Amino acid sequence: MSKILSIQSHVAYGYVGNRAAVFPLQRLGNEVVVVNTVQFSNHTGYGDWTGDIMSIEHIDNIFIGLQKRDVFKNLDAMLTGYIGDSQLGKILLKWLQIIKKENSRLIYCCDPVIGDVGRGVFVKLGIPEFFMNHAIKDADILTPNQFELEYLTQIKINNINDALAACQSLHDKGIKVVLVTSLECDEDTKNSKIAMLVSTTNEKYLIKTPKISLPISPNGSGDMTAALFLAKYLETKDLKLTLEYVASAVYGVFEITKQKEQRELAIIAAQEQLINPTNTFKAISL
Repeated sequence: MSKILSIQSHVAYGYVGNRAAVFPLQRLGNEVVVVNTVQFSNHTGYGDWTGDIMSIEHIDNIFIGLQKRDVFKNLDAMLTGYIGDSQLGKILLKWLQIIKKENSRLIYCCDPVIGDVGRGVFVKLGIPEFFMNHAIKDADILTPNQFELEYLTQIKINNINDALAACQSLHDKGIKVVLVTSLECDEDTKNSKIAMLVSTTNEKYLIKTPKISLPISPNGSGDMTAALFLAKYLETKDLKLTLEYVASAVYGVFEITKQKEQRELAIIAAQEQLINPTNTFKAISL
């Protein structure tokens, strides 16, 4: 069992941010310390929502309270996703440095939520620059989708070699592990399949799963994927096994989401897929 600090958005309805990450982490047997960066009625993909972005003072006080409880020294990892505001992001990195002084073994997994293919950038001004100029310098694991990988590296992904080159540019900045989600860069993935790529300086694996056609692609799949990857990697320290598990589990959740004909990820109904996916897929070494 790992102890993970998850710092992401919260919605009252639906499954994005911490709502898409915390239950999967817990279902896999991990202890999760939860900090919410926003509290919205629903995710922004619906076009309108109510609620607030948490203030810098609010988040700062939460961390002060956690420090008083002596939480930091027992953490195995910190996971961040949607942050809502670039100044809030800087507060999170301030606390990351404080935590690492108390706990040098902490792994920081950064899901750089910026945008997506087709939608473009969907976060507030300043957030993409925050990830590009600050957060990725501190990350041990980075989990961009294809759009975010292109944005952060300024490398257009037309084929797998481009994707590998983009990952290498992130390794050159000190990031140990890059997981690229929702990768579409060859004939297979432009038609019937979707791919994920995991890369370190020494190991590179690609996995493909069938595309599951849904009327509206559910928000939150990247948040769930990052959480599952972090949890399984902490458990196994095996990149290939972790990638195979994540692809299989995510496919299972999507399959049940389609069966239930709903827009939100069917994470609760599909929870057994998180433990023992019905379909299993194999990664290839590059």
